[in-house]
Amino acid sequence: MDTKQIKRLISILESSSLQEIQIEENGTSIYLNKGALQQQVAVPAPVAHTVVTTAPPKISPAKEDTAKCIKSPMVGTFYRAPSPDAKPFVEVGDKVKKGDVVCIVEAMKMMNQITADISGTIAEILVDDATPVEFDHPIIRVS
Repeated sequence: MDTKQIKRLISILESSSLQEIQIEENGTSIYLNKGALQQQVAVPAPVAHTVVTTAPPKISPAKEDTAKCIKSPMVGTFYRAPSPDAKPFVEVGDKVKKGDVVCIVEAMKMMNQITADISGTIAEILVDDATPVEFDHPIIRVS
């Protein structure tokens, strides 16, 4: 699928009442979401198919400005626990110290432990589990 086709799909989505479109053609999968803030393009290694995704993480805009947020140091997928059947690293109300592991961000098949850069109490977890996050995106609010 070439750029002209992708631009045509974006145009169709913008001019319609649809909120999202997902198309798969010749091993290429494209997912477009009208409410998305930014597009990501991921090209997996030898498997060779392209995925265009746009899924904005859930954030309260008023809380995004607070100085006491733990932010994602990279683009990737946010996980609250070390594995699907394990308990989350932190819950709302838990006390954390600087250096405590609070979540994982998976980037390029690497699981990166994210540590608290401030001490305090977990006031809010701003991102749903298994949600894409951007660099410097607030993920946990600490009071």
